Amino acid sequence: MELPAVDDVLDRLHVVALPMRVRFRGITVREVALIDGPAGWGEFGAFPEYQPPEASVWLAAAIEAAYTELPAPIRTRIPVNATVPAVAAADVPGVLARFPGARTAKVKVAEPGQALDEDIARVEAVRAQIPNVRVDANGGWTVEQAVRALIALTRDGALEYAEQPCATVEELAQLRRRLPDVPIAADESIRRASDPLRVAQARAADIAVLKVAPLGGVRALLDIAERIGMPVVVSSALDSAVGIGIGLRAAAALPGLEHACGLGTGGFFVEDVAQTSSPVDGYLPVASLAPDPARLTALAAPADRRDWWRRRVADCYSRLNR
Repeated sequence: MELPAVDDVLDRLHVVALPMRVRFRGITVREVALIDGPAGWGEFGAFPEYQPPEASVWLAAAIEAAYTELPAPIRTRIPVNATVPAVAAADVPGVLARFPGARTAKVKVAEPGQALDEDIARVEAVRAQIPNVRVDANGGWTVEQAVRALIALTRDGALEYAEQPCATVEELAQLRRRLPDVPIAADESIRRASDPLRVAQARAADIAVLKVAPLGGVRALLDIAERIGMPVVVSSALDSAVGIGIGLRAAAALPGLEHACGLGTGGFFVEDVAQTSSPVDGYLPVASLAPDPARLTALAAPADRRDWWRRRVADCYSRLNR
């Protein structure tokens, strides 16, 4: 697509700070920049530690959603999983209460500073309510640690899959050979890789976890989904209601959808920019969401943070023309 002028993008920018119910990815406030475009709303939420070469891909996704029509959906609702952060086992019921009807739960494991026993207790607490469990280690284990952990975590029940148990494609491939009964899903090995298809070529995963923003937009996600040759799970990058709506549109345009998607994370925010739907029987309706003007004002980031995001957008934009 032809890029809009950077000044037009900046004129349409709204920066918000969303307070979170629990710490997630080490943060309690999620900042994102929203673009009120001629075709809809886009979201630029690359995490602050991401440098411009990587963050510019997230900006491309935001511009796509704001300035172009997204592919037409072929389904009207999307199954979503519950997401359980690295909380104590006693806190699991309160987290799951925010995902009514969920038939699948993704449980964060391998949190720095926590022990495997805490992961086991958390997974067992989830299994007491939702039997279909997947775990996400965010690349936090070595192969040997992953083998030990996954054997322990499957002692009392199977896992739907283990998401990014190790950091590298080579490690995922080795782990998959050693534990053939535990399906492996790749996330960072796709979205943060120079070649997102390498994980498939190395036979390092059974399932691809795809996120719209880190891959550069809905069309880029659909292209990778078509070429990667394995089932796809569309997931959130801790998106606001705007980003969740875009993720739902991506999942709705996939030819096939075998697994629940990780698009039910809106419940982690105390407040969001739009009123979102709660899952019904584990499904979310497909709908593009526009922010409530009053919420945009109430949740506006401080002036210094707004200026920081504007500078970041301009820096990332300059890389889109290279």
